[in-house]
Amino acid sequence: MMWRDAVELIQPTEGRNGYGEVVEGYPIKSGPILANKKSVRQSEFYQAAASGMKPEIVFEVRAEEYAAQPQLCFEGTVYHIIRTFSRTGEKLELICSRFPMEA
Repeated sequence: MMWRDAVELIQPTEGRNGYGEVVEGYPIKSGPILANKKSVRQSEFYQAAASGMKPEIVFEVRAEEYAAQPQLCFEGTVYHIIRTFSRTGEKLELICSRFPMEA
């Protein structure tokens, strides 16, 4: 199978500021991994919509390259990984929605 796209998996981190408050730290990025961009299946879209989620895009990656990171970056856009799905155990589908913009 040809891998046509590249994504970066993102693991957010936390730290403490000078006052001891928990603050968002620098995210840890995996570096580019190969993936295939796929469309969201209609059934997936409606199931997620019933739960208040809005899946926009699906990426297929090798299962061994994914370590439960909650976010990914593709072409400069950060996505939240809603859920994962695997049929064979070798490939994993990451169902994603656009990461909410902060005010």
